[in-house]
Amino acid sequence: MKNVFLSLGSNIGEREAQLRQAIERLEAAGVQVVRTSSVYETEPQDLREQPWFLNLVLEVETGLAPIQLLATILEIEESMGRKREVPKGPRSIDIDILLYGDGIVETEDLQIPHPRLARRRFVLEPLAELAPDLRHPQSNRTMRDLLREVMGDNSFTNNAVTVTSITDLEC
Repeated sequence: MKNVFLSLGSNIGEREAQLRQAIERLEAAGVQVVRTSSVYETEPQDLREQPWFLNLVLEVETGLAPIQLLATILEIEESMGRKREVPKGPRSIDIDILLYGDGIVETEDLQIPHPRLARRRFVLEPLAELAPDLRHPQSNRTMRDLLREVMGDNSFTNNAVTVTSITDLEC
């Protein structure tokens, strides 16, 4: 079993319910949830004219290889109505593999660690909540240090507001 960190986000429809449903579907696919971060309401980063997101990070364990995990995630997203019509546009559910153990994967379809992990507060804040001393497998910097750097970077807006704990979402 590999220790993996996943990022989940939703900004259209019943956002909380979709996060809950995605977690249930991951578990049904054999991905065991170890811990769940708080839920954060976050401002869209690239395409700004869309609703704000609810985001969280899961620490999970899985026997699936990275490409198998990606295939499972894509099936879950599609089954939940994820449309990829507008790049960086609104989505019912978005699930990203952030880290897969200390592995590094570089393929056309999959990059682990997630290539934008170190620049996204909406990912780093919940990730640092769960594992502040976890080290990025390429830079060897802790999630806490990466978060501090992003929070001090004024070159782009990076708002995040803690909303609630997923336990309050009755998963």
